[in-house]
Amino acid sequence: MRQHAVNMVDTLARRDSRVVFIGSDLGPGVLKGMKRDMPERFFMEGVAEQHIIGMAAGMAMEGFVPYVNTIATFLTRRCFDQLAIDVCMENLPVRLIATGGGTVYAPLGPTHLAFEDIAILRALPNMTIVAPVDEVEMVKLMDASLDWPGPLYIRVGKGNEPIVTAQDTPFAIGKALEMRPPEEVTFIATGIVTAKALAAAERLETAGIRAGLIHMATVKPLDADAVRRAAAASRLVVTVEEHTRMGGLGSAVAELMAEEPTGARLLRLALPDAFPEGYGGNDHLMRLAGLQPEQIADSVMRALEPAA
Repeated sequence: MRQHAVNMVDTLARRDSRVVFIGSDLGPGVLKGMKRDMPERFFMEGVAEQHIIGMAAGMAMEGFVPYVNTIATFLTRRCFDQLAIDVCMENLPVRLIATGGGTVYAPLGPTHLAFEDIAILRALPNMTIVAPVDEVEMVKLMDASLDWPGPLYIRVGKGNEPIVTAQDTPFAIGKALEMRPPEEVTFIATGIVTAKALAAAERLETAGIRAGLIHMATVKPLDADAVRRAAAASRLVVTVEEHTRMGGLGSAVAELMAEEPTGARLLRLALPDAFPEGYGGNDHLMRLAGLQPEQIADSVMRALEPAA
């Protein structure tokens, strides 16, 4: 997914002279074609994220469309003030390509785990937050990003995610994708964990529980109509995200459902509100959080028991 996102910057740059790329101490082979053919629009600035965001904001004010890429934790925590004041306050078309959303960099420990990035950026006015499910959707997002008004945060998996969308699957920033129609249980998921929710829905179906699935690629602005449709049709709405329970997709859905009572119950499945206490791979941390498909299905069945 990350490689498709970066490759699309090259594609967009060849299409539109406004596009510039700004990296933060990335590998020497990143966008080598763009660096060779368009060196005046390729910048590798080193470990200096506050500077990079200020630089991107300045270039945006001059009419460019900057695409900034580095690890998600460094693109959110380290330069939050610059994002708020330089980018969001001015509502500038800066695109933040955040590699390693969620637990992708699990072996590197808590310093590299972006488990609260959505919560951080949801609080910023004008910021749009999108988390594609696979590389096919990533390409569509990058194509749509060129003329999107205002700041855009793109949450990226590391790569080799299962492909669950097709070339003809519709995509639009701000619109949810109904992958399975709402049922007695309806999942609302975002990012690469949508594939796990899909697998969980299939497991539930074999157990006689009908499960719908809405892929909420855009977390902000939330597709409120999609949430309303799910809540109106379901006994249980289940949010699934590779993010802390605090301030992410589950919080956004809970806020809407609290303000517009529907009668549906809400179950939020997410990473715990804690720093990880151990080390391991992405799959290991997801299992510890109960976010593997069979664990998601089991959580849903337990949640349905009191209402049975």
